[in-house]
Amino acid sequence: VQPVESGGQLVFAGDSLRLSCVVSGRASSIEAMAWFRQAPGKERELVAKINWSDGESFYADSVKGRFTISRDSAKKSMNLQMDTLKPEDTAVYYCAVDETGLAMKYDVPFASWGQGTQVTVSS
Repeated sequence: VQPVESGGQLVFAGDSLRLSCVVSGRASSIEAMAWFRQAPGKERELVAKINWSDGESFYADSVKGRFTISRDSAKKSMNLQMDTLKPEDTAVYYCAVDETGLAMKYDVPFASWGQGTQVTVSS
């Protein structure tokens, strides 16, 4: 499977933005999907992840209450609604796919990654 992200752009603090990720390939192998981000000079971090079958989700503390992850199994797509954006949310956001079935419970590597989409939040 190959995920492709879209939706990143320059916004201002307090604005909202919606990222999308569409997956090509065999959707039946998808167990979970996630959004990661990497800011300049920092390590990549998990933002949110979602179970493909039941929609169970998990959020990093830094985005809890501001970001909402969702998926549309029929369209093989996943979204990240980002509200009340802060300058510290500035990063390249990556979409990732898990095919092991372990990612919701364990910290396991994701198999497939998109190229990333830049989100810049200006103060």
